[in-house]
Amino acid sequence: MPEERLQKILANAGVASRRKAEELILAGRVSVNGKTITELGSKADVAIDKVKVDGRVLTAPKHHLYVALNKPKNVVTTVRDPEGRETVMSFFKGLHERIYPVGRLDYASEGLLLLTNDGDFANRLMSPASHVTKTYLAKVNGPLTLDQEEQFRRGIPMHGRRTAPAGLKLIRKGENPWYEVRLVEGRQNQIRIMFKHFGRLVEKLKRVKIGFLELGDLKPGAYRTLTNTEVARFRKLMKMEEADARGQQNMTAGSKA
Repeated sequence: MPEERLQKILANAGVASRRKAEELILAGRVSVNGKTITELGSKADVAIDKVKVDGRVLTAPKHHLYVALNKPKNVVTTVRDPEGRETVMSFFKGLHERIYPVGRLDYASEGLLLLTNDGDFANRLMSPASHVTKTYLAKVNGPLTLDQEEQFRRGIPMHGRRTAPAGLKLIRKGENPWYEVRLVEGRQNQIRIMFKHFGRLVEKLKRVKIGFLELGDLKPGAYRTLTNTEVARFRKLMKMEEADARGQQNMTAGSKA
């Protein structure tokens, strides 16, 4: 096998997403053939090099696994939590394959979360360039004006960078209305910050859909594996087949050079 960047090797082994894998490397928790690696550009060949994370040798997953979880409130979307809070991994104690969350849902938020051990799949799904829409239901402590709704849809300043255009629809009127929000980006606490920009607080936030995949009747804390059809549909949505084909062409061209 050709050498690959360590963060990709870790992601493909089901350790963490590439972003989290970078954090592991920078923290000095990854070694190659006994040498601690802290540089993000480092590469290895998992077929011949002994790659370890926290002293454990990495092994490639026997097969890729894709799971949909209904994340409850007050659960952290990480593999481990330094504060000792419950993480989403507590719902998978009987699972033999090592998986990790794709993206995040805030501690106080609930709803649909995907987990996998397929690094390329996770990386592509988290990238705004894939244009995979995430749909949320938000209960707010007061309605927005029509002008504020339009500003919300166009995007608001957030940490020095304007948010991408978003979908917004009032689905239940009242003193504490419910809105449907659709995003193609997933910046931390984004929906809460966007409503706060207009003086409104989000009281409840639930993700109900990722791309075409709906939360359905999954109970909080319950999960199911995605079907082969659903995985294939996601790969088509994210144009992964085209990327795989280009990668194969580049490898073929490189072997002829």
